[in-house]
Amino acid sequence: MARIEWLPIDRRMYVTLSDLLVLFFLGSCLAFWWLGLQIRDKATVAVRKRCEHLDLQWLDQTIVLKRLRIRRGADGLPCLWRLYTFEFSSTGDERYQGYVSLLGKRIETIELPAHRLH
Repeated sequence: MARIEWLPIDRRMYVTLSDLLVLFFLGSCLAFWWLGLQIRDKATVAVRKRCEHLDLQWLDQTIVLKRLRIRRGADGLPCLWRLYTFEFSSTGDERYQGYVSLLGKRIETIELPAHRLH
């Protein structure tokens, strides 16, 4: 069994502070992305339910992140505010753009502009 001590010092593997910082940064980016997907899925479910409740067609079944800001939550602490857009139709002929806003993981509003009733 080979022992590491026989390797020259320049061939040994060391973990430097910069390596740890890079790993921490990559892990933070991955966690931010994963949390963003969960929040987007929550907004997607809320939009689908609202469109079903109002008997609207949710076009393309997608939502798009429009804005990302830092705002204060109900507890006074800063958290991320997200604004997603989506398209819907009431008659199948016209497209209307709606908005859903989230503060942290909580849905604040789902806004639908004035549209024709079928």
